[in-house]
Amino acid sequence: MNRALLSAGGPLALVAALGLAIEPALAQPNPAGVAAAVRNKVEIRSAATRKAHPAVLRERLFMADQVQTGAASQLQLLLLDRTTFTVGANARVTIDRFVYDPAANSRSAGISVAHGAFRFMSGRALGKPGGAVNVRTPVAAIGIRGTIFEGVVGEDAIRIAEDEPAVGRVKADKGEASLIVLRGPGPRTQGDTAPGAIDVTAADRTVAVEGADLAVYVPRAGVPPIGPFRISPAGLEALQELLRPGPGSPPGGGGGNHTARNVLIGAGVIAAGVLGGKLLGGGRKKGPAKGQGNVGKQGKPSAVPPPNPNGKPPGG
Repeated sequence: MNRALLSAGGPLALVAALGLAIEPALAQPNPAGVAAAVRNKVEIRSAATRKAHPAVLRERLFMADQVQTGAASQLQLLLLDRTTFTVGANARVTIDRFVYDPAANSRSAGISVAHGAFRFMSGRALGKPGGAVNVRTPVAAIGIRGTIFEGVVGEDAIRIAEDEPAVGRVKADKGEASLIVLRGPGPRTQGDTAPGAIDVTAADRTVAVEGADLAVYVPRAGVPPIGPFRISPAGLEALQELLRPGPGSPPGGGGGNHTARNVLIGAGVIAAGVLGGKLLGGGRKKGPAKGQGNVGKQGKPSAVPPPNPNGKPPGG
């Protein structure tokens, strides 16, 4: 030990010096999840550095991190509880909170979507109700009860909703309008996801959505939800188009049953062992892969149910 250090400040100086070395280790946050699939231009603005950088495969994401995707781009976030959250092109998303303690049957998660299309697929089921899980848009709060749903915020929400007979043309905000669609699963679901529902709240009114392909539309702030109504095949196809991989995707990214395949990406990533080893250990660390257009290896065929030829999620 440096005698000058001891003589200059005595024990207090020594404690202070040790504190400087220990503090960074104590300050390391726990990750909320990892980037399980990155396609084309995706940027993450770190809550710690407040700087944006290109996302890389298997990069850890933390609470308050912000995600922004470019044109024809997509990110799939795999949370610690195996929830998958996929965002399409030109999206802006923030991880508001994430707490997960399976030993205590405790979970609390919140994600804000400022713009763009998204898909939420519930993760590992807890033995009992274990805390609030919700997604927020500028005009709506979506409470989740173990299910799969999709949505879009912005001009695309208006474009799709206006063609629905149950909605028609109503005054809407191009930056805030939100369309939310429950996709499943049904009673024959496979895997961790159990039959569930969503509750959509806007303007102090809450509506329960409890059937596959039922939708709710909130055109602007201060307006209660319109619906639930059954979205048309054309409307559902338009929403699916926003969530399909763009150019630069891996082989097999185009054609075929987009609905079933995209919904099942989460299960395939889980089977690939993305959650294994030290990948989700404490601290911020980027994965070994660099560049764009990367996805994890495919899992065993038995790990995911086969695509449904009618284009609906498994068990719907």
